[in-house]
Amino acid sequence: MLAMTDAAAQAISALTAQEGKQETGGLRFAVQAQQEAGAQLALSVAEQPEAGDQVLGTDGGARVFLEPQAAQFLDDKVLDVQQDDQGQLNFAVMPRPEAEEQPGAAPTA
Repeated sequence: MLAMTDAAAQAISALTAQEGKQETGGLRFAVQAQQEAGAQLALSVAEQPEAGDQVLGTDGGARVFLEPQAAQFLDDKVLDVQQDDQGQLNFAVMPRPEAEEQPGAAPTA
């Protein structure tokens, strides 16, 4: 399942509030184009999830809607937000660190 950093959750909450969709809205990921090396994703602020979407939420109220193909592609990823040189915030999808992939798993020697 897609994980979300606190910074990403705060950015999503701020974005949905700015769009007037704080109560039911969220950030929606959909696969725009499938490629051999991965997928090109479309990102939008949605008023509500579409039929079949996986809905992820945080205690702070940030919600992410994942179209089924996008959910499969993002299953082992982390959603973060990063600031560029001009101070703009951009969402970034990164591989999940190895240690977090198997919670509770003890290292083998």
